[in-house]
Amino acid sequence: MVTIAATSSTAASTLTWDYASLTDSGRVRANNEDAIAFDAALGLTILADGMGGYNGGEVASGMSIALLQASFGRWLAHSGPSAHPRAMRRAMQVGVDEANQAILEAGVANVQLQGMGTTLVVSVFGPSRAIVGHIGDSRCYRLREEQLHLLTRDHSLLQEQLDAGAITPEQAAQSPHRNLVTRALGIERHVELEMHEHDALPGDLFLLCSDGLSEMVSDAQIFTLLSRDIGLSEKATLLVATANDNGGRDNISVVLARANGVAAPEAAD
Repeated sequence: MVTIAATSSTAASTLTWDYASLTDSGRVRANNEDAIAFDAALGLTILADGMGGYNGGEVASGMSIALLQASFGRWLAHSGPSAHPRAMRRAMQVGVDEANQAILEAGVANVQLQGMGTTLVVSVFGPSRAIVGHIGDSRCYRLREEQLHLLTRDHSLLQEQLDAGAITPEQAAQSPHRNLVTRALGIERHVELEMHEHDALPGDLFLLCSDGLSEMVSDAQIFTLLSRDIGLSEKATLLVATANDNGGRDNISVVLARANGVAAPEAAD
């Protein structure tokens, strides 16, 4: 189990951000194929949930984190979290393309790593907004004024069935296809990072998580736990502990980012 907490701010910013993260192997898995990272100075957070035989999942998730930190992180260090959203989205996709190609090539070079891949959710928290990109079924939530919003939409067979009206939410909860993703990093030559921009207000709390949390802890429970009057690190610990108490069938990872300060007057681009 690993936990980290930090605070970031920018000289010209109107919002400052506090961070905390935690990853745990869960109650069933012997190894942890999740990987997490954040850079408080850049406002960059990344979470990946690997998949693949042998130790391929660990390799894929670890590679995606390291490569995005090196490439997109370098761009972000130069351009800053206030960079134009379109430029930031382009740079984020370029970083994902490079990581995707590297994971594919690693799978070709090592037979034990063939077929490995990873989901991904990456966010940049700036002076007045958050830009969130995701691939697969790792998620991003935002708690604002007593309401929890799911900001990402799973790239999964289950979500496609729900969207088509083929199954009900009640049937989805019991579906044997809950873990079948339709988009992942390292599987095909090109993968699109779905990206959206969200405004950020003082008091907003963003949660990035792997499906080891969202599959074991309901949205209602997540809301209750995030609403507790405790510190960010304690919230992260409580989220992971609840997932484990509910069965802990998968690796569990969370990254929390909380906005502090005065709301920015500028409108989102």
